[in-house]
This record gives sequence, C-alpha cells and structure tokens, in this order.
Amino acid sequence: SGKADFCAGGDLDRMSKWTSPEQPFEASMAMKKVLRQLELQGKPVVAAINGHALGGGLELALACHARIVINDKRLKLGQPEVKLGIIPAVISPYVIAAIGERYARRYMLTAERFSASEAYRIGLVHEIVPDEAGLDEAVGEIVESLLKNGPRAQGECKALIRVVAGQPIDEATIEETAQRITRVRASVEGKEGLTAFLEKRKPSWAR
Repeated sequence: SGKADFCAGGDLDRMSKWTSPEQPFEASMAMKKVLRQLELQGKPVVAAINGHALGGGLELALACHARIVINDKRLKLGQPEVKLGIIPAVISPYVIAAIGERYARRYMLTAERFSASEAYRIGLVHEIVPDEAGLDEAVGEIVESLLKNGPRAQGECKALIRVVAGQPIDEATIEETAQRITRVRASVEGKEGLTAFLEKRKPSWAR
C-alpha cells in the first residue's frame, strides 16, 4: 500500500554508465518489445498498482488492459523524465491513449508526481480502491469476468481496438469491422458462444 514500488522505472545508475547512443536506443527498443508483447498477446493483463509507478514503471502499467490502484496518499505516479533531461518517448503513445493530449501536455512537461485519485480523475487508471484487500477483490472481480468470455474473442477484440481507435467512421472502417465480425462469427468459438446462449448453458471455451 504505497510502502514499496510497483515499479520505479529504469535503472538510472546503469543509464549513467552508457557510453554510446546505441545503448539507450537498444534499451528503448527492448522496452518497446516488452510492451508490444503485452499488447499483442491474446490474453488481457490486469495491473494491480500498490506502490509508486514512475517512468518506465508507469509505462508497464499503461500497457495493461485494466489498471487498479490503491488510494494511498503516499503512493505517487508520474513521468519524471524531463527532470533528468530526457523524454518519456516510448511511453508517450500509451499516455496519450489513456489520458489524451490535454493532460499529457501537463504531466509529461511538468514531471509532477500525482496521486491515485488524480490518476483516476484523468482516466489513467480504471478503478481506485481503499486498501490491499480492496485491490485483491477488484482484481478478482475483473479476472472472474474475463474468464467468462471467449479467449479468442478477447484477442480479436484487442486487435479490433488497435485498428479502430482514432479512425474516422468511414466506409473503410465500416468494411474492416464487418469483415472482422464475419470471420469471428464463423469461428468455432463464435458458434459455440451463440449455441451455448440459445441452449441456456455455459459455453465450453477452449483455453
């Protein structure tokens, strides 16, 4: 509950010893690969934030699909990069997707640390809970909901969001979404889900 870090970010001591521009580039690309793996794998990931999430630590949380945080006044979140003379480049798409350009302009430029309640207010986290017991309960409820759904459909839904987010509702987008639902509806999982609903039974998902 704020006494330890969820993740305090990158190893600054290690960074200070870098001697070539290739090293920060390689580190950034490695981090990007981790985030992309979180995003591209079929299964959703829930972040339970019970301590400071700063810099790359906040980045990890933002790459998850649901984020829950404890409302502890000692717990802080933020992007301190500009205080160090660097920028939160790899994290920026995740930040802007979560809180929009308006709040990103403030917090990416000021490097302010902010509270769990502020993170919830600006939409950076999905839920705020009072303590660790509440955190466990909230995570359990989300996981329980996730397990009721078609696992392949969840992966397809993640891909759908990536494709549709920020796109205009034009003919190309409409055709893309129609093609996706057509493919998924004809899948084994799509057929099982509808059949189970009509037969008033739990679907037999293949996980």
